[in-house]
Amino acid sequence: MASDSQSSGLRRERTLASAQFRDGKFHNTGDITPGIKRGHGLSMAREMICGNRRRVPVAPLPSVLPFDDWRHPPESGLRATWLGHSTSLIEIDGARLLLDPVWGERVSPLSWAGPKRFQPAPVAIDQLPKLDAVLISHDHYDHLDYPTIVELAKLDVPFYTSLGVGAHLEGWGVAPERITELDWWESVQLKHGIELTAAPAQHFSGRGMLDRNRTLWSAFALRGPDHAVFFSGDTGLTEDYTTIARKLGTFDLVMLEVGAYFEAWGDVHLGPDGAVEAFKLLGSADAAFLPVHWGMFNLAFHDWDQPAERLLQLAPKHDIPLLMPKLGAAVEPAHTDGVDPWWRAITALELPAPKPETPATFQPLPDPID
Repeated sequence: MASDSQSSGLRRERTLASAQFRDGKFHNTGDITPGIKRGHGLSMAREMICGNRRRVPVAPLPSVLPFDDWRHPPESGLRATWLGHSTSLIEIDGARLLLDPVWGERVSPLSWAGPKRFQPAPVAIDQLPKLDAVLISHDHYDHLDYPTIVELAKLDVPFYTSLGVGAHLEGWGVAPERITELDWWESVQLKHGIELTAAPAQHFSGRGMLDRNRTLWSAFALRGPDHAVFFSGDTGLTEDYTTIARKLGTFDLVMLEVGAYFEAWGDVHLGPDGAVEAFKLLGSADAAFLPVHWGMFNLAFHDWDQPAERLLQLAPKHDIPLLMPKLGAAVEPAHTDGVDPWWRAITALELPAPKPETPATFQPLPDPID
């Protein structure tokens, strides 16, 4: 389902006033390569035609139900529940915030075709606890989902998003007074003393052939009285992260996209290696690193579990505290130690069963020599 993403009225005025908007489109801070990088077209075609990858798990990923945890506030004041891809529930200093909610069956303009989710979300929308805000980083289908927004619009909850994206929300039933759009570096106060700041990301936007970069894309920083969280949205590796660290300070939890990347796709996704570098640029060495944007949709050419395995290699080398919970697990960064590679239970099912050992042919002992 599409909506008219062309802004009008006050929304249009704010778009035109943005430092990121010129020549009718939003732009990244850096001059990055749009589309497929030069010289990589052949490698991309080869992957599309001949790539022999495990892009979809052969069985449902293990998940847990977070209801018992959600009934009580987090002991430390900060808790995260990863619900698949980038969809996450953050509980910070008394507030509950839902990030990039996607419950739809496909992340595609078509209801009958396009990338299909590996399995249902661990919980239904009507099983969520009472929310204080919904945050949407940008308008791509795997972050802004029509059927999900239609359901969330029925709730009495405010929405916060990037410039221009509010046109989609309003067209899908969200009351305009419940929509707040933010430009980069703009901040707004939420309930429970939480400050939300939109920060630069290196990406692009659009839901069709004719609306490329007509809306903005953002990262989000959440800062409460006692804790702070950073959420990358979708981004490539950018020096903006150094500026974010300088302007917004350190974080207790850093959520960075690690999946659905390919070297030919310009500079608009991190992948696990880029995410490690971005984490270091943020300067929050003691923060827990929660990887997102993986484990739910087949959106790239790599193995479905490659981002997780690569991070297990990289994190210890850079002394990064890695947080990789199962789907639906409500975890407190302050009370989590080490990573259980739960995805390997699925990987084991993909491996061929070992062949039974062939019994050695019986050889009788020679007759004793007289």
